[in-house]
Amino acid sequence: MNMLGTIALVTGATRGIGNAIASRLKAHGAELVVTGRDENLLEAWRKEGALAVAADVRDVRQVEELVEAIMKRHGRIDIVINNAGVTQDGLLMRMSDADWNKVIDTNLTGVFNVCRSVIRPMLKQRKGNIVNISSVIGVTGNAGQTNYAASKAGVIGFSKALAKEVASRNILVNVVAPGYIDTEMTQALTEEQRDEILRMIPLGKTGQGEDVASLVHFLVSEQNKYITGQIIHCDGGLVI
Repeated sequence: MNMLGTIALVTGATRGIGNAIASRLKAHGAELVVTGRDENLLEAWRKEGALAVAADVRDVRQVEELVEAIMKRHGRIDIVINNAGVTQDGLLMRMSDADWNKVIDTNLTGVFNVCRSVIRPMLKQRKGNIVNISSVIGVTGNAGQTNYAASKAGVIGFSKALAKEVASRNILVNVVAPGYIDTEMTQALTEEQRDEILRMIPLGKTGQGEDVASLVHFLVSEQNKYITGQIIHCDGGLVI
């Protein structure tokens, strides 16, 4: 699954799952463009030769400028991984407008902004591959995460519709829905919470960022020519 010569954009690539995905693609030869909020980690990516930009996916203009920079530097965009995401948990009755909007604007509208900006060059190329990162929560729901569940469920519906729109131009659009992956987010859970989660997972363990990265790698590689519009769970069997 050699990625030599491909141009790959990974949003939210400075930590967790996004960093694992970007590292995996780079290790297999992809030319990387990454975004994120940690300037120190962006600088580390620059030293690795990546085009690293602190673009906010909520901001249409910043996204458009990012895509313009990619096209100026590389002339095309082959792969897009929409991974940027946030949580702002709380019970619905206490959830503020700001908490709702921050999660929806980042997790769902951010995917819309990026896809709308990259789809034109992909259509001209008559080829492209988009993977949008959702979550098991977008399928099962979770108390205290109505905003997050809504955003991640929205990513699934959005991706299915987009897959139908662009399939005739040989552009694949898929969704990866991770379960409980060992990242900064899950490390913040209490031991009691982690034990409860593990009891729900048939494999009896949390996943690693590399588990998600290897799945994404397959989906965007030349090995995948016929999978589009799918939601693929990487969750240790949680949804079953």
